[in-house]
Amino acid sequence: MMKLTFLGATGTVTGSKYLLTSGTKKILVDCGLFQGYKQLRLRNWARLPVDPREIDAVVLTHAHIDHSGYLPLLIKSGFPGRVYSTHATRDLCAILLPDSGHLQQEEAEFANRHGFSKHSLAQPLYTEEDGKRALRAFTPVAFGRDVQLDKHLTLRFSPSGHILGSAFMLIRDASTSILFSGDLGRPNDLIMAAPAKTAGADYLVLESTYGDRRHEAADPREIMAPIIQRTARRKGVVIIPAFAVGRAQSLLYYIHLLKTGGAIPDIPVFLNSPMATDVTRIYHKYRREHRLTPEQCDAMCSAARIVNSAEESIQLNERPGPMIIISASGMATGGRVVHHLKKFAPDPRNTILFAGFQAGGTRGAALLNGAESVKIHGEYVPVRAEVAAIDNLSAHADYQEILDWLSHFKKPPRETFITHGEPSASDALRHRVEETRHWRCTLPEYRQTVKLA
Repeated sequence: MMKLTFLGATGTVTGSKYLLTSGTKKILVDCGLFQGYKQLRLRNWARLPVDPREIDAVVLTHAHIDHSGYLPLLIKSGFPGRVYSTHATRDLCAILLPDSGHLQQEEAEFANRHGFSKHSLAQPLYTEEDGKRALRAFTPVAFGRDVQLDKHLTLRFSPSGHILGSAFMLIRDASTSILFSGDLGRPNDLIMAAPAKTAGADYLVLESTYGDRRHEAADPREIMAPIIQRTARRKGVVIIPAFAVGRAQSLLYYIHLLKTGGAIPDIPVFLNSPMATDVTRIYHKYRREHRLTPEQCDAMCSAARIVNSAEESIQLNERPGPMIIISASGMATGGRVVHHLKKFAPDPRNTILFAGFQAGGTRGAALLNGAESVKIHGEYVPVRAEVAAIDNLSAHADYQEILDWLSHFKKPPRETFITHGEPSASDALRHRVEETRHWRCTLPEYRQTVKLA
């Protein structure tokens, strides 16, 4: 008999972790960091309810930090096993995990230097070196190939279309199967290929990021163009918080299309991310996972000037507009974009443009909700810049796209566990799945354990 314990992504879109037990084997599905509200972020520092030394393997749906970012700490805490992922996920984690440790070190050093930490000495969760060390545990696996995690336990990845390497995964033992959706992509994304179809499983763990809404049908370019145009007329700066892998590249491709089509002026564009050059290589390497030609890949990745060093990033804050700056993190919880917000948010000529989901408790959510000031580096920064959003650029399926994906299941799961969403979104998707598919659905609680008969 299998047992499943929900160690994250319950009542929130962050911190994805599911502990699956089959016989004596313990498998951790995803290993993400919590973000957003302080009570969630504190969980990153708390002891896991399972000893890392007792976990036999970790399997990752994709590389985003809310799914992979706890891994260096897990290994640092004694996890001895292998980490299974797709090849592209491993390559992206080789960029993201050391960068995550580096950013945490930078933020701790900045806090200690300027004295705004509430602790006597701010410490990172883990370091850049810890991030590099975690890569030694990876075992990359091809899509569609069965992997024996144990004599009776099998894993298979299928493309989910969210970012390069992203997968939904089927895990089976001798009597039961369970499918983890991971983050589901969209069927008609401009860059990523559509999620694969699946016949289903006995149990389903289903994401619900956009479980309460539909994406607008409008072309994102129709929303982006007037925002950039009016900011440029004000000689202002467009700050776009974006995940460094996936969302940043989509934005660059849209900006390339807007410029070549004459829809926006030819103003400077900066991608403030030291990892961008490596990501370019990965897009070329994994051509089968996206829709772009090699020429389109080159155009996407040459649409901006790459800002590598911290010194260049600081100089960018002194440069006059008009210009566009794309920088991580996507929810403005940390990274270089925070320094840009501190500089540019008080000026009404500028625009802060969000292009992805903003979890509750993040600066991004506060800004979208009309906050007159946001706390950055221990002080409140006034927000006078225009704040805008492009909702339909998301790499997450909306509720109708999720329901369409579920329509390919050959039979209903015995139970569908709806996770990875704000409470209202998860409950809305539960209601829709129950009403349209007539499936049994559950909204699990944090640290709840269920038996999979």
